[in-house]
Amino acid sequence: MKKPPRKSSPAGKRKPGRAGELEQFSSPSHHTKYVLRLYVSGSTLKSARAVENIKRVCEQHLKNRYDLEVIDVYQQAHLVGDDRVVTLPALMIRLPPPRRRVTGDLSNQENVLLALGLRHGED
Repeated sequence: MKKPPRKSSPAGKRKPGRAGELEQFSSPSHHTKYVLRLYVSGSTLKSARAVENIKRVCEQHLKNRYDLEVIDVYQQAHLVGDDRVVTLPALMIRLPPPRRRVTGDLSNQENVLLALGLRHGED
């Protein structure tokens, strides 16, 4: 006789937390090292703004604890690798985990800070 499948949790039960809440990762400390890659497309205005914006954010919020690599996909396409870049400019946050990305000219500083784990989403 077959045993009925075992349920891991009662049907309709949710894990504790608020509706729509994203899984939280631990907040980076003031000593956390950031490894960032910014993919740009040549010397377009949007690419130049993205470089300027991320440098400003890094200097204001990550002083002396970040590595920023700017990659022009026209000159260094082989460096795109497994980052699966589709839209440019694209900022890849490689460390601290989890890996995240932000696209566009990075002018929305709150979105960039949120992706970096330096701000929390609205409650």
